[in-house]
Amino acid sequence: MPTPKQGHDHSPLAAIPAVSAVGLRKSYGEKLVLDGIDLRIPAGSVFALLGPNGAGKTTAVKILSTLITSDAGDLHVAGYNLAADPQAVRSAIGVTGQFSAVDGLITGEENMLLMADLHHLSKSEGRRIAAELLERFDLVDAAKKPASTYSGGMKRRLDLAMTLVGSPRIIFLDEPTTGLDPRSRHNMWGIIRGLVSDGVTVFLTTQYLDEADELADRIAVLNDGRIAAEGSAEELKRLVPGGHICLRFTDPVAYQSAAGALLEVTRDEEALSLSIPSDGSQRELRSILDRLDSAGIEADELTVHTPDLDDVFFALTGPPNVQNQSKETVR
Repeated sequence: MPTPKQGHDHSPLAAIPAVSAVGLRKSYGEKLVLDGIDLRIPAGSVFALLGPNGAGKTTAVKILSTLITSDAGDLHVAGYNLAADPQAVRSAIGVTGQFSAVDGLITGEENMLLMADLHHLSKSEGRRIAAELLERFDLVDAAKKPASTYSGGMKRRLDLAMTLVGSPRIIFLDEPTTGLDPRSRHNMWGIIRGLVSDGVTVFLTTQYLDEADELADRIAVLNDGRIAAEGSAEELKRLVPGGHICLRFTDPVAYQSAAGALLEVTRDEEALSLSIPSDGSQRELRSILDRLDSAGIEADELTVHTPDLDDVFFALTGPPNVQNQSKETVR
């Protein structure tokens, strides 16, 4: 059973989007990477940006985190104008990239204290925050060991802990679980949920579609430099045909009556089941149940089947053979 996504911050500041982009454009020579995309990300939420390799996800993150400049666009991060006040944006954000920023030659604790120095924290404050974060990320036992001895999951946790030293309100996570084993990925998901429950906004790019489904409040699919679709995971799944409601019966008479009472059903006489095309919406489900109630029929089992994010992704960006990607490794 998936863990419910965290709630949102309902304070007055939450009315100001954490990230706002209108008409974001970026080209490299003749190559148009971002073709006027619009984003609005509420504070205290998880936003996931999906897209095939080369779609422009990392470019968008680099622009919004002030690492490179855009060619055009009205861009605001944490309420600050990106072009006019990039330093204020930097003070409000943290960035964890695809590749670890951890220095393997020094210990985990020394990495944390180095980050505290970069944020101009006092020695005592730096040590206090480093100790708190090492404990929060379950790195106390390894704190005195060189980071080069850490597993991949430990390095990613240390990397994220270092990002949090400056108490950012918005965190950009560019493929944070790439290369991690399933247990480490789930541990990272728990950490991300904890950040959001503390009011932090997370901008996530990921190559794992189940990760976006599990964590994100809203998802945008980027393709050919444009947003192909945006919405909650459930909203996106309804864009793709193939959803259906399945009714199962133990009584053959009830099965036959239901088949007569409902429209556009596909019958399975052996299993005594009926399949009705549906987008999975509450309105459609209620309509089917009302028809059964009116006819005095009760199904023994009802299940709703909707397409998954893999289906959505390939419907919007092309089939996997075109992308030359497997479902597990789209970026």
